[in-house]
Amino acid sequence: MAEPTYEELKAKIAEMEKQGGGRRTGSLEFRVGEKGGVSVYGLGRFPVTLYYEQWIRLLEATPQLRTFLEDNKATGKLKLKEK
Repeated sequence: MAEPTYEELKAKIAEMEKQGGGRRTGSLEFRVGEKGGVSVYGLGRFPVTLYYEQWIRLLEATPQLRTFLEDNKATGKLKLKEK
């Protein structure tokens, strides 16, 4: 059995990416790890993992976090994506 050529491999990869083989869909994915941590995938290169109590504290602080982000956005200190 002959090995595929470089062009054949490139075409196969392009076909797989069109079928959704790429993981960057923009959606978030949640997983529970063996030790009980909840990880969020899809925010960046690495997952964000916190334990239940930490997620609850973070979610309860949502209003303060939004205010903080808006205040620092106005000062130009945050790294923002250009649209």
